[in-house]
Amino acid sequence: MPLIALIVLLQIACAVHCVRNGRSGLWLAVIFVFPVLGSLAYGWFEVLPAYVGRREVRRVKAAAARVLDPERDLRAAREAVETSDTVANRSAIGDALAALGRWQEAASQYEIADGRAPAPDRSLKFRLARAYFESGRDARARALLESLPACGSPSDNDRAALLLARVLEQEGESDEALRLYADVGARLPGAEAHCRQAALLIKLDRKSAALPALLEVERRMKRMDPMERAKDADMYDWAKRSLAELR
Repeated sequence: MPLIALIVLLQIACAVHCVRNGRSGLWLAVIFVFPVLGSLAYGWFEVLPAYVGRREVRRVKAAAARVLDPERDLRAAREAVETSDTVANRSAIGDALAALGRWQEAASQYEIADGRAPAPDRSLKFRLARAYFESGRDARARALLESLPACGSPSDNDRAALLLARVLEQEGESDEALRLYADVGARLPGAEAHCRQAALLIKLDRKSAALPALLEVERRMKRMDPMERAKDADMYDWAKRSLAELR
């Protein structure tokens, strides 16, 4: 009985905290449907971060919030546009739609924002190019990427080059895509460029040439933050399987 009473008190405390602090109503369902695990999860993701400012806790909390309420950012962005229809707020809607994988809708919002921008916005144009690519409009994506001016951030230039390489690969220009993958892969953090380079080489039946790229992926994975690796778990799992097959 004391254990049951303790669980009930924990549920009530979590529910009261949830209501008073304006947390998502989905948390209430989790707390009451799963008394122990739900309350512990709520405490970890919503209560503990207020007392522990660790970066890992904040990142896990943000990931959990996206799972529990994936359209929260989209609703907030649309509400902001209703109050003030600015370039930044339109871009925020595009970002929220892109995060949900709704690329065609995202492109429409980016187009509105780009049309209203008082001056060329390189970051916005890059996001628009990616939305074009992800929604199957390769020609538009390529034209926009090739017109982007170089900027002062080498990593931004490399990310644009990586996206251009994906467009070129899609359009069948494999040699130029491979050149760009190899070039930006030497500088960009993570191992996306190497994974894409290896995948294209394997597709072209140049498996021996793909081995060095996969070995580099393996080397980088050992030094990656677990949270960073988890974001692209499918890609890295593919790399590990492919490397095992080629060895």
